[in-house]
Amino acid sequence: MEVGTVKTAAQKKKEKKEREKQKKLAQKKAEITKESNKKEDVETVVVSDEKKDDNVISAKKDQDRVEAEGDATEPDDSMKKKKKKGGKEETKEKGKGPGKKAIAAMQEALKKLKEEEEKAKREEEERIKQEELREQARLEQLRLEQERKEKKKLKEKQRKERLKAEGKLLTTKQKQDRARAQAMLEALKAQGFDLPDVGEKKPRPGTRIRPNKIKQQVSVEKKEDEKIEDDETIAAQVQVEIIDEPAKEIKEKKEEDDVKDSWDAETTDDEQEEEDKPDDILKTPEKVKEPDQKVSASTELEKTELSESDTESESGSESELSDESDEDSEIEDKIPDAARKKERARERIQNRRIEAEKKKSLDNLRAAVVCVLGHVDTGKTKILDKLRRTNVQDGEAGGITQQIGATNVPIEAIQDSTKYVKGFAEKKFKIPGLLIIDTPGHESFSNLRSRGSSLCDIAILVVDIMHGLEPQTIESINLLKAKKCPFVVALNKIDRLYDWQTMNRKDVQDIVKNQESNTQREFERRSKDIIVQFAEQGLNAAVYYENPDPREYVSLVPTSAITGEGMGNLLALIVDACQGPLAKRLMYSEELQATVLEVKALPGLGTTIDCILVNGMLKEGDTVIIAGTDGPIVTQIRSLLMPQPLKELRVKNAYIEHREVKAAQGVKIAAKDLEKAIAGLNLQVAQKPDEVDVMKEEIAKELSSALGNIRLAERGVYVQASTLGALEALLDFLKSSKIPYSGIRIGPVVKKDVMKASIMLEHDSQYATILAFDVKIERDAQELADSLGVKIFQADIIYHLFDKFTNYREELKQRKRDENKHIAVFPCKLKILPQYVFNSRDPIVIGVMVEAGIIKEGTPLCVPSKDFVDLGMVTSIEYNHKSVETARKGQEVCIKIEPVPGEAPKMFGRHFEAKDFLVSKISRQSIDACKEYFRDDLLKTDWQLMVELKKLFQIL
Repeated sequence: MEVGTVKTAAQKKKEKKEREKQKKLAQKKAEITKESNKKEDVETVVVSDEKKDDNVISAKKDQDRVEAEGDATEPDDSMKKKKKKGGKEETKEKGKGPGKKAIAAMQEALKKLKEEEEKAKREEEERIKQEELREQARLEQLRLEQERKEKKKLKEKQRKERLKAEGKLLTTKQKQDRARAQAMLEALKAQGFDLPDVGEKKPRPGTRIRPNKIKQQVSVEKKEDEKIEDDETIAAQVQVEIIDEPAKEIKEKKEEDDVKDSWDAETTDDEQEEEDKPDDILKTPEKVKEPDQKVSASTELEKTELSESDTESESGSESELSDESDEDSEIEDKIPDAARKKERARERIQNRRIEAEKKKSLDNLRAAVVCVLGHVDTGKTKILDKLRRTNVQDGEAGGITQQIGATNVPIEAIQDSTKYVKGFAEKKFKIPGLLIIDTPGHESFSNLRSRGSSLCDIAILVVDIMHGLEPQTIESINLLKAKKCPFVVALNKIDRLYDWQTMNRKDVQDIVKNQESNTQREFERRSKDIIVQFAEQGLNAAVYYENPDPREYVSLVPTSAITGEGMGNLLALIVDACQGPLAKRLMYSEELQATVLEVKALPGLGTTIDCILVNGMLKEGDTVIIAGTDGPIVTQIRSLLMPQPLKELRVKNAYIEHREVKAAQGVKIAAKDLEKAIAGLNLQVAQKPDEVDVMKEEIAKELSSALGNIRLAERGVYVQASTLGALEALLDFLKSSKIPYSGIRIGPVVKKDVMKASIMLEHDSQYATILAFDVKIERDAQELADSLGVKIFQADIIYHLFDKFTNYREELKQRKRDENKHIAVFPCKLKILPQYVFNSRDPIVIGVMVEAGIIKEGTPLCVPSKDFVDLGMVTSIEYNHKSVETARKGQEVCIKIEPVPGEAPKMFGRHFEAKDFLVSKISRQSIDACKEYFRDDLLKTDWQLMVELKKLFQIL
């Protein structure tokens, strides 16, 4: 307590109590010494009994005042009581001790306490015992379950082994193949084909009776019940109280497991997964029983298979029969459903086509697809540029078109271009515009050209008036004849005629008439020459304004892509053809007709496809099926992108996103999984899920023919291109150049490509190269290539790429030749000229005539007639006093032969004579080196001599 603080009444009271307490304790100590130990013990027990029972305390109600204070301990209370009564009572009480009633109450209380403790102990023991029994029952249940599963697994394993030995165990793929074959048979039967049945035993579909199916099901249920009863009796022996609900759950679980008990059911891994998740199985047992017709049919199948598996242990022969019957029933149950679905889907697609045909109308025409074909540098792209008023060609590598481009020309642009054409302005336009495809002209892009002409309605064949029909022009004519495609000829470069006067904003017929007479004569002469060349190709042709019958004669339109003369007339002629004879072909159909032109990787969009939509409509979110290198690709359209009108699809400009696109348009589709798409094949849209498989089959047929072309060699170069069309062209070019290719890819060169190409370093280093056509090379890929020794050739023009690779091969070959120069020995046979022996020994300098083969510096010589004595090596050759490296058959030359180091020099006259022939000393190693690196240097006669020498030296 701090000094100076004022004490409260409570604190004062507390201190007083403390002092009294101390005083009482001192008195009590004095009393304790007087009383005996026994009395002390009894007193303390009495006090405790008074505390617990409150009986004795209630008898002493006169002590209420002391009890109200409550803070003091029991000894304090007793001291107070004694103090108030006085000393006489105190001594009297001490002498008497506890009464009989108090002792009886105390004993009763002790007895009760003991009984309560015993009761609690018994209850605890009972609880522990129950716990142990419950745990024992659970473990027993688990053991039984485990045993049953082990037995089932063993039984299944034995059955599978037996079926495998008999050849009846089918994999999923074999089942699918079998199902597919059955579906084909069903389809053939549905079409009316009379097919013979295989084997006598197999009944006809529909007439077979399956009598034992219900019995089998009943036997299965009985066996399940028996199993459950057995398990319940075992559980009863262990004395476990099993609740009805868990029993129900266990039963359902067993049923589910038994349903799976068949040789072609899910694997043990699936069972293990189900064991890991027992709660889910118990929560949803109804799903196994009644989800829909399909699942119930499959469970029924599995039940029949289960009964077959149970009965097979009884008799082997019966089980074999049931195996066959169940397999047949499985196919019969499953296949017709699949076949019916496909048939329904086919009928739906066919009905849609019929409906679309009915809705066609001459009043509703689509934009015509126009293809521009011709030889290299005839001005195809320039004509298009003039129509669009753009400069795509300036962006082309070397002015050569490397890909197919699609341009949408709206009707307004056509009206503007044709306003100077005679009698055309009054005509009514029915078509909404033109979709023009520019195809490459040079030879290596013939597959792109054929792709373009296969989907076009009308073609423009560009012919250079100065050169006439050229090789690719003739190829294009043959393509158009094969596809039966109508075309118009553009006689381009009329501005190149001598003394040609440019006159814009006029009809081309008037422009030609207004030229000088000599220019007109030259035009007529050149156009007649071209008409003759067309006649040689089996085609009638005439200048359009002199055409007697456009149906029989091909129209020639004089044009100039530079000045723009004749462009209006060319468009007018195409529009006339589209709205006249071709109108029926251009009737808009709702049935989708689309072709994939290009597969291209774009930054930010991933791999996209450029499509020409000829008929129908494409919408965002449609399910499309396209051909891919690993089979048909099914994907959803993420976005439909289109260039601005009068812009080309291949030029990287800002695209407009559309929700839906109506034919005919050039459209870029962005979707997933397009990396392996193949260009040049049709694109299909499935309107319902069951149509996907039908369309996949259609595309797979188209794909099988397209994929036959891309065959990789074991050893060859690695080819990469920006688009599949360009890749195909490059591969065709390499094939014609006899350059093998071992790997192909679309997109930029990355480290992965370098790693793949580096494999060739182990086989043939000349093929450890990447030919990158119109693609970028990543920096890390280039660094890796440099470290590994892989060469990457990059070019934007296909011919430059080829030149680079051929030069590299030659360099490599020359390097190898230089390395193997000293090993390769050319065959030669020399006759000594005795009058020209200048030095007979060390070195031998003599004149010889080459009888056969070729002699070069470094050739070792020997004399076969003198036991193949080695003379030495030819170190120099002179012809007409001039030093030469080689000499061929018939030449007389002087040679210097130096002895082999370490051997004694040979001498003319002693070791060999003038009558002896000298030959080159060949070996197996030298022959192999000549074959590998110097094959082109040796003629056929040289190889014949090599064979003779090989026999002479007895080389194997």
